[in-house]
Amino acid sequence: MTIGVGGSSFEAELARLKPMTDGIEPVAVSEFKARIEKAQRLLREQGLEALYLDTSTSLHYFTGIQLNLTERLHGAIIPAEGDIVYLSPAFEEPKTREYMKFGDDVRCWEEHEDPTELVVETIRSLGYESGSVALDPHTPFFIVDGLRKAGNRYSFVSGSSVTAACRQLKSAAEIGLIQRAMDITMEVHRAAARALQPGITTTQLVEFLDRAHRKLGVSWTSGAAQFGEATAYPHGVPYPQTLVQGDMVLIDMGTKVGGYRSDITRTYVFGEPTQRQREIWNLEKRAQLAGFEAAVLGAPCENVDQGARGVIEAAGFGPGYKVPGLPHRTGHGLGLDVHEESFMVKGNRTPLAVGMCFSIEPMMCIYGEFGVRLEDIAYMAEDGARWFTQPAHSVDDPFGYEA
Repeated sequence: MTIGVGGSSFEAELARLKPMTDGIEPVAVSEFKARIEKAQRLLREQGLEALYLDTSTSLHYFTGIQLNLTERLHGAIIPAEGDIVYLSPAFEEPKTREYMKFGDDVRCWEEHEDPTELVVETIRSLGYESGSVALDPHTPFFIVDGLRKAGNRYSFVSGSSVTAACRQLKSAAEIGLIQRAMDITMEVHRAAARALQPGITTTQLVEFLDRAHRKLGVSWTSGAAQFGEATAYPHGVPYPQTLVQGDMVLIDMGTKVGGYRSDITRTYVFGEPTQRQREIWNLEKRAQLAGFEAAVLGAPCENVDQGARGVIEAAGFGPGYKVPGLPHRTGHGLGLDVHEESFMVKGNRTPLAVGMCFSIEPMMCIYGEFGVRLEDIAYMAEDGARWFTQPAHSVDDPFGYEA
């Protein structure tokens, strides 16, 4: 029997869990202001007049304000020079001011008005009569379309050259929040593995993942579970599975702490691994380690993908994205979004730099049999790549209880 897998129950594991959210340090107001200053420097360097932020994680990144996207425009404008301006439906102004951590300029629009006209008029009032305006890459089309119609004095371009350049380099405060989220999710992984029993369904397991995260003190979770042949499909299958002895088990989950994400996947066998399961699991482990070893400061992001994929191809799988093998990129950036810049994929020549956080998950997919994905998040420190969580130890002892 795989060590640390089975032998307990959902109820017993929930009873053991205690909150892990004490002592969390939020991002300081001074850091939000420094982010805006960096964005303004980038705007000036790129000849842009302003950056429009919609209701997105970029609004959260630059202001600390977390709002849900609706049909009503709610956001902010960062001018190349001067103070940030907030945009709000008029009836939401009191709530907007409650959320604001700094600044005092709030421009409002009434229900019968076109809010995109307010955006254009605000930019003009800040002294920019014409020029190029950068838009939050997550801005909905109806707002982009409205801006183009209301502001033909401006050209509107993607703001990713500003937002991604800022967001993909994490500060010590961000690293700390991500680390806490990772620690919480890893605790749930261990509990879920111990709680497995023959006959449970993936639906029951996903419910447990949510309850366990909440017992540890967080309010938002995301989890997916696959058993047996279904583990071969990277994003699962549209039907539940029931656990039987010998199944491969794949669990992918995460949470948020201060808005920052965790994302960890573990795959192991419920029972005794077969020779085939053992070989593929060990291959996945070697590929993940090769990706990590390729993560060198100054090297292009694509090297991480090449390192991991090279191990898989050398074992006779692929080549490229062909299956059996690795059908997708090796990793994605992580922060306020679970998938963000920069991506570990062929063709991405962005140099790995201090502060970058990204997954290394070179999944082995063998349709008709099973799959293995070992996903951990790495970050670039001053002395090179580091793991937030230690990778799975071995096929027989995935959580390293007897390491």
